[in-house]
Amino acid sequence: MDYLTLKAIHIISSTVLFGTGMGSAFFLFMANRRKEVAGIAFATRHVVIADWIFTTPSVVIQLVTGLALIHAGGIDITTHWIKWGLILYFVVGACWLPVVWIQIKMRNLAKQAMENNSELSEQYWLYDKWWITLGSLAFPIVLVIFYLMVFKPQ
Repeated sequence: MDYLTLKAIHIISSTVLFGTGMGSAFFLFMANRRKEVAGIAFATRHVVIADWIFTTPSVVIQLVTGLALIHAGGIDITTHWIKWGLILYFVVGACWLPVVWIQIKMRNLAKQAMENNSELSEQYWLYDKWWITLGSLAFPIVLVIFYLMVFKPQ
């Protein structure tokens, strides 16, 4: 595959990844602030689906095309901006993987509350706090990764 095609795929997948992440986060955050069980059940169900359809493939495509671009460009993987980009990619992944699990738990609790016509449990709101915390850690790191990829500082 030629360099420009790889680069286009890399850029498109980063756009899908960032857009889905921001959209899902906003959607679920706002649903949680309203505290309406049916709306939260709807939001959590679709956020989990979006992660499987858009986020997960984009995460994989980012790594594969990024490494392919490094190879195709003849760039040393220990180059400062690449090394830090990869380290931060895995740090964001360490935040994202628990978030996926948390979102599934939140979805299940919201579905159960809706089926039982009950309030959301304290466990749900504990998951919400962790979800916000991990997302708040990951978001600025993603911005740093974008900075590294665009400006390639030495």
